[in-house]
Amino acid sequence: MAITPLMPVYPRSPVRPVRGEGVYLYGEQGEKYLDFASGIAVNLLGHGHPHLTTAIQEQAATLIHVSNLYGSPQGEALAKRLTDLTFADTVFFTNSGAEAVECSIKTARRYHHSKGNPHKHELVTFSNAFHGRTMATISATDQVKMIDGFAPLLPGFKVVPFDDLEAALAAVDDNTAGFLLEPVQGEGGIRPASHQFISGLRAACDDKDLMLLFDEVQCGVARTGTLYAYEQYGIAPDILATAKGIGGGFPLGACLATEKAASGMVVGTHGSTFGGNPLAMAAGQAVLDVVANDEFLARVRQTGDRLRSALEQMIPNHDHLFEGVRGMGLMLGVKMKSDSRAFVNYLRTRGLLTVAAGDNVMRVLPPLIIEEAHIREFVDALSAAAADYEVPAAAA
Repeated sequence: MAITPLMPVYPRSPVRPVRGEGVYLYGEQGEKYLDFASGIAVNLLGHGHPHLTTAIQEQAATLIHVSNLYGSPQGEALAKRLTDLTFADTVFFTNSGAEAVECSIKTARRYHHSKGNPHKHELVTFSNAFHGRTMATISATDQVKMIDGFAPLLPGFKVVPFDDLEAALAAVDDNTAGFLLEPVQGEGGIRPASHQFISGLRAACDDKDLMLLFDEVQCGVARTGTLYAYEQYGIAPDILATAKGIGGGFPLGACLATEKAASGMVVGTHGSTFGGNPLAMAAGQAVLDVVANDEFLARVRQTGDRLRSALEQMIPNHDHLFEGVRGMGLMLGVKMKSDSRAFVNYLRTRGLLTVAAGDNVMRVLPPLIIEEAHIREFVDALSAAAADYEVPAAAA
């Protein structure tokens, strides 16, 4: 057979990790990598964090899965903790970010349906967004690489330019259910939305009884220096999708909503076989034990400022490669003057793991537990790699 046992939908690199410890990964032959990718913003506590590992081990030995046909003391406890920490009144647990966004879309549509307005089903979404790989979540984006070959896309989405309030408001009509956006675009190139844009969307939703849906799958769970990025905009969404870091590496996602937004989500409207299983709930509790406090969040902000400053000081030494740094907290992007994917691949040969993104941006997404020594190690190694790097002729 020509096809590989693993369906070949990823351009897999030669990096083959078999073990992790703290901020480092180790390959099959003992190769050591400084992991400033964190599984794409997932391993926020690094690898082998003792509190997370112990929680998963103890729960696995007690109860892994039953069914959502039964009461869930584990799910009730984590849901209560999340509602106490956020704007939300209720939570639906999923296994992934795409599922959390799907639930968010359904929640917004059911809100209007339950009020006798089923025609209000369309969401205004934004260019270069990434919401997942399901049919609904790819239909919510305009990225050709996401949608090519999967037509017909699902109706119900209208894409307008990101961070353009005038365009967003102009897209609203009688069929609009709300707005769906990442407050900080990840795959799109680490692009934080402006405060004016976010506050304008919130005002429009309040005025027209629309739903404001935040996709915080990548930027949520302490990554930007607050538990969720919406806190830094001085507003709250009606619905929020979270995943990635919330499980620290264990598959876990959630749809958070206000009581008003979730008013249409009654028995039989949604479900999940594995969502909210006891093992995932234990992982989520362990992550919140570590990150959901003022001291840890302040440290993320301070560390993010230090890493950003170090990168900004380095860039002038390699201004043929780099333009600048953007982002929030420890969700940073280095804008490049050539193909970021080629450079990210090159860094892997130097023992540095980062992630490419749109707009020729290199994502820098370290574990939130990094220390000053790790910042120095990363920036020094990045600078040395940049000095040796030869821009491919086609990208020069």
